[in-house]
Amino acid sequence: MMAKQLTYSQDAREAILRGVEKMARAVKTTLGPRGRLAVIDRGWGSPNITKDGAAVADEVELKDPFENLGAKMIKEAASKTGDDAGDGTTTSVVLAEAIYREGMRQIAAGADPMALKRGIDRAVEAVLAEIARQSRPVEGRKSREEIAVIASGGDAEIGALIADALEKVGPDGVVTIEEGKSIETEVKVVEGMQFDRGFISSHFVTDPESVQCVLENPAILIHEDKLSSVAKLIPLMEKASAAKTPLLVIAEEVEGDALAALVVNKLRGILACAAVKAPAYGDRRKAMMEDLAILTGGQAFFKDTGFDLEKVELAQLGRAKKVIIDADNTTIVEGAGDRKAVRDRVAQLKREIEETTSDYDREKLEERLAKLSGGVGQIRVGGATETQMKERKARIDDALHATRAAVEEGTVAGGGVALLRARAVLESLKLAGDEATGVEIVHRACAAPLRQIAENAGVDGGVALRRVLAAAGDFGYDAARDTYGDLRAAGVIDAAKVTRTALKNAASVAGLLLTTECLVCDLPEEKAGAHAGHGHAH
Repeated sequence: MMAKQLTYSQDAREAILRGVEKMARAVKTTLGPRGRLAVIDRGWGSPNITKDGAAVADEVELKDPFENLGAKMIKEAASKTGDDAGDGTTTSVVLAEAIYREGMRQIAAGADPMALKRGIDRAVEAVLAEIARQSRPVEGRKSREEIAVIASGGDAEIGALIADALEKVGPDGVVTIEEGKSIETEVKVVEGMQFDRGFISSHFVTDPESVQCVLENPAILIHEDKLSSVAKLIPLMEKASAAKTPLLVIAEEVEGDALAALVVNKLRGILACAAVKAPAYGDRRKAMMEDLAILTGGQAFFKDTGFDLEKVELAQLGRAKKVIIDADNTTIVEGAGDRKAVRDRVAQLKREIEETTSDYDREKLEERLAKLSGGVGQIRVGGATETQMKERKARIDDALHATRAAVEEGTVAGGGVALLRARAVLESLKLAGDEATGVEIVHRACAAPLRQIAENAGVDGGVALRRVLAAAGDFGYDAARDTYGDLRAAGVIDAAKVTRTALKNAASVAGLLLTTECLVCDLPEEKAGAHAGHGHAH
């Protein structure tokens, strides 16, 4: 085991403070619509130019191991805020630094760290409740667009893109962000349920121009096993042909005589049909086939249910208004499943997402939820260069998460005003001694984001703060337009969840750091050969 170096009490907290301040100084300049850029050298390729506080925080690694512990803890607050709310990383860094620096001042003056922390916790609880009370629900496209514009650093085009995508897919639909192939950024919506399996044979194509197979009102056989014997499939094909119903076969594999029979019947015009492989693998395949069955109102035929394919009736198969199949994807539009059954399945998937501890499982469950609940919107991010496209993609990702958070918990006035107004509740908290000092620390910290937004816009933070405090309600400083006024009316709003999460995580980390009494780090390794003599003189 490596030898360790230790430092205690005030020395430890001062080392942490230096680390916190270095981290905060790098990150907080990106806050607000007039936040400055950071240029990050990655050691390979072109440098990363970003206004994303989280991206800057990720790159900060300090030489002094004790200072680095402080920086890492602040990074933890930022990344947890990003994970929970999707945005607010920079705000949480600004708040954590403000709480910690003010707390350090009080400890140096003789305050008890544990009492300070109790006061901070009580104050934060009160402010969080007030933010929830201030919150207003998101209504309509305009509010969603305003949130997205703020979260993307004042980019109106990104705001419109996200509002457009969310409008198209509905509240439960999923929006994915992908790297595009052109300069333009575009939104494409895949209606219905899509999975990444194309037609097994190109002979199934019905539209040579678009190289697609389109089946109108087909019956859908969902079959877990391989299909190679034509004898098992013929009775079903005859029933479909007699009823003049197109047939789509989804199975692990369709091969041999079974595939040949489907192709021949399609080419002769006897039966409109197609075959595709089942999506996913293993247990996930089974689950997705059940999803398909529920969506189309049919039955999924699994190996372990002991069914006889020759006796399957058309009424047992799924139905959809239309199925579109190309070389890579199958899209089922307007499945005929019972709406209540689909809603129950969606609710079950949401429960599984909440309960799972695996990020991979969560991602796959979210994909299934999206497919079931309202289509998938794809934002394909363009850019003149790879650097520009990647920076834009990160901002679109932030804006999308913030907009979703706003839909979840509503919105509050932006520009740091929500925290400033919410701190008024602290006057009714009657605590004594150092606990009261803890409340005062939070009271001061709640003004830090507004000050920083103003300073990044080239305005004196103290002057901006006094102007805003002289008024009430949603009156604040609009940094993008360099004016004062009603921020809600001007469309400067934040997601309540983002503001709440930023304060909660910042106070949690700052409270831990204030009550830290000992730091333990590895001793830096001495470079081999630094003091060793050479065996030979040349």
